[in-house]
Amino acid sequence: MPDLAPPLPRRLLEQAIQALERIPNDLVAVIARLSIAGVFWRSGETKLDGWSVSDSAVYLFENEYRLPLIDPWLAAHLAAFAEHFFPVLLVIGLASRFSALALLAMTLVIEIFVYPDAWPTHGTWAVCLLFIAARGPGRLSVDALIARPVRNRRGSGA
Repeated sequence: MPDLAPPLPRRLLEQAIQALERIPNDLVAVIARLSIAGVFWRSGETKLDGWSVSDSAVYLFENEYRLPLIDPWLAAHLAAFAEHFFPVLLVIGLASRFSALALLAMTLVIEIFVYPDAWPTHGTWAVCLLFIAARGPGRLSVDALIARPVRNRRGSGA
């Protein structure tokens, strides 16, 4: 009788793939949320001098970033706000998809208008943000706590 079992290397590869497929999306979502939140939070911190936007941040928006259609002072303040507000929402998992999309839009602006050669870094950020936007924040989030009663009412026919 012929041996129909796949060769050992193929079996090991299949087992490894099966093990990787068991990594829960919730774990990936938490890591993506915390990691990308840290990136933007640290960037936001560089724009502050105490509780206000620093003169050096405004200077960068005037002379280096040069975004079209927006005043540098306003852009610096909006960026500092966004880089603090949306990461906090991501960490706690509240309005996560919206927050991820807001930071993805910011990433696209940075890539297109400010640092177009930094696409490998911005691509990594985009993957984290797209995962959160597409798959949600996972069960370890305020969004999941809010959605739980809604799902329970739908499931009970209410």
